[in-house]
Amino acid sequence: MRRIGVISRCDRDDVIAFVGNLVDYLKTKAEVFIDTKTAEKLNQKGMPMVEMRKKGVEFIIAIGGDGTVLRGIQKMDDPLPVLGINMGTIGFLVDVNPDEAREVIDKMLSGFEVEERSRLAIRVNDEPLPPATNEVVVLTANPAKILSYKIFVDKNQLEELRADGIVFATSTGSTAYAMSAGGPIVDPRVDGMVIVPLAPFKLSARPWVVPAKSEIRMELTTPKKEAVIVIDGQYTKKINEDDKIFITKAEKPARFVKTRKDGFYEKVRSKLA
Repeated sequence: MRRIGVISRCDRDDVIAFVGNLVDYLKTKAEVFIDTKTAEKLNQKGMPMVEMRKKGVEFIIAIGGDGTVLRGIQKMDDPLPVLGINMGTIGFLVDVNPDEAREVIDKMLSGFEVEERSRLAIRVNDEPLPPATNEVVVLTANPAKILSYKIFVDKNQLEELRADGIVFATSTGSTAYAMSAGGPIVDPRVDGMVIVPLAPFKLSARPWVVPAKSEIRMELTTPKKEAVIVIDGQYTKKINEDDKIFITKAEKPARFVKTRKDGFYEKVRSKLA
């Protein structure tokens, strides 16, 4: 019998009702492990996500939107494959609609393919931060104030800018914040990193795509100005001009259960039309 993990967005009654019905269905076909917060809403026994791999869970069903998927992946040191059921809005990481969830899951129980996506490893000075599946964003900590910073790629200076901030995105994250900020859409099969300045005060400033194996270093250059580093919209940390940010390719990738046959380009057309 397969072992399945379930996580969900817990702030909507309709989501919890759907999760409860789905869990009851799954328990007739597999051994089900529910993350702690979701289990509390269902009045059932839960388990921290970090323990699920130890219990032999083969894949995670994430019910909600992209934020639910990203939050779940960030909690796992070596991410299990994730199957996203979309109960959010657009959802680039959640491919399955609620009305087809049972049919898709039944197929997964007979076997499934896994697609790996590169993540970013982030370090502030010598302190490792959680890896990013979509992006790491550096923003001014004070609204309406501008940041000054330098960016280095493999020790070569790429740019020196004054801007509201900057986005460092994976190919997966190129359709998220980076795209909204004017960055390119990158096929997830491209092993690259996207660098997009946010509202730069420089006409020649443009987005870059660099090899994923590069080491990126960012330094703030304005004294006594604080900035905030945000990872996948889930983790936040304040930094100042003495801190150096290092970004490289993470050792462990994100993993997704492959469900779509129409591919990335059709997904872009259908979700961004």
